[in-house]
Amino acid sequence: MHTPLTDPDRLWTAAEVLAAPCPVPAEPGVYGWHFTAAPHPALPVGRLLYTGIAPRRMPPGRPSGQSLRTRIRYHYRGNAAGSTLRYSLGCLLGLELRRVSERGRTTFGRAGEAELSAWMAEHARVCWTVRPEPWDLESRLIATLDLPLNLAGNEGGGFHGDLTGLRRAARVRAHALPVVR
Repeated sequence: MHTPLTDPDRLWTAAEVLAAPCPVPAEPGVYGWHFTAAPHPALPVGRLLYTGIAPRRMPPGRPSGQSLRTRIRYHYRGNAAGSTLRYSLGCLLGLELRRVSERGRTTFGRAGEAELSAWMAEHARVCWTVRPEPWDLESRLIATLDLPLNLAGNEGGGFHGDLTGLRRAARVRAHALPVVR
C-alpha cells in the first residue's frame, strides 16, 4: 500500500515540529513515525513503524481539541501517560516506568521522559496527511502493513506479543515501586 505515510516526500524532525511557526497543520489527519535508529534490535530502520490519528473518533456532536499539530507535538515532548508511542518506545529502550500518582498514572519520570525526548529528537521522524475522517485510513494501514509499534487493531502483528509483554512487565514493575513525584 503506497501512501504519503509509507513513502513520504519529507520527514520532519522534533526541532522542526517544535519550532515556531509550526509546520504541522492544526487539522485532523493521520501521522506516521519513521526512525533513523531502531528502538529495539528486532525492528527495522528507515520505514513506517507507527501510525496514529488526530482526533480520535469522537461521538457526533462532541468536538475534540486534538489536531495533527497538538498530537505530533505531544508525542515529541509529552509523557508516556498521554502517548502510546512514547510508552512503547520507552519500554523498548529500557527506561524505567514509574507510578507518578496514587491513581496509578505512569510515566518514565522527569529524567526518563527527558532521555526519551532526546532519543526521539535524534532518531524519530514524522510525516502526516490531512484527512477529515482519519480513522478510515489508519484502520487500512494497520490491517495492510506491518506496523510493529501499533497495538490496537494489530493483534496479529508479528511484534505485538513482544511489545505487549514488555509494556506489561514495565507496568507490573512500576506498580511494585513507590510513587515518585
